[in-house]
Amino acid sequence: MSMFDLPRRFAAEALGTGLLVATVVGSGIMAETLTHDTALALLGNTLATGAMLVVLITILGPISGAHFNPAVSLVFCLNRSLPARDLPAYLLAQIVGGISGTIAAHLMFALSALEIATKVRAGPAQWFSEIVATFGLVAVILSGLRFKQRAVPWLVGLYITAAYWFTASTSFANPAVAMARSLTNTFSGIRPLDLPGFIAAELCGALIALALMGWLLRPGMIQQTLKAEP
Repeated sequence: MSMFDLPRRFAAEALGTGLLVATVVGSGIMAETLTHDTALALLGNTLATGAMLVVLITILGPISGAHFNPAVSLVFCLNRSLPARDLPAYLLAQIVGGISGTIAAHLMFALSALEIATKVRAGPAQWFSEIVATFGLVAVILSGLRFKQRAVPWLVGLYITAAYWFTASTSFANPAVAMARSLTNTFSGIRPLDLPGFIAAELCGALIALALMGWLLRPGMIQQTLKAEP
């Protein structure tokens, strides 16, 4: 449990999600400006996002837990690491922060504050990719907290860096970020029409990870029995 009160945790979640989205959207705009090579643009987008995640989780994790993601907050609520009464505030902070991040990225590149994305991201392959991406993210977080807590910022940053490239969806893995990216008609955008499929897939992946890792990280009954024997 964090020693910080809810307003400070709310601010940390909003700030972190905002800076994360500003990085995703802004680096995508910069990449498109500098090159017409889609692979090179994605690489620039990937490295900026992975690096920013390491920074944000390191500096804001002690305050709010550095969820920056409704799927992660839901998992922590279900495993009782986050009080249920605090969940709505976390979700609101993440959504507001994410939209603010899109606005900030647009203003930095002299674009309209908000745009409606037109990039199509739909279909079974995209949805399955988001299930896999979010499953992996939650599994990494839960395992990292169990075995190597100080490494979590690097584990998450490296995982997302890799997941950008091994998933067909480029690993959104975050409902708040997906919502924010529906408001930019740039490299990282997603049509609002495609949001429900992405969000449903992300929540599904998170819940699968919670169930599997809850079992995998729990000591086996045989081991517990052996330890109990005199």
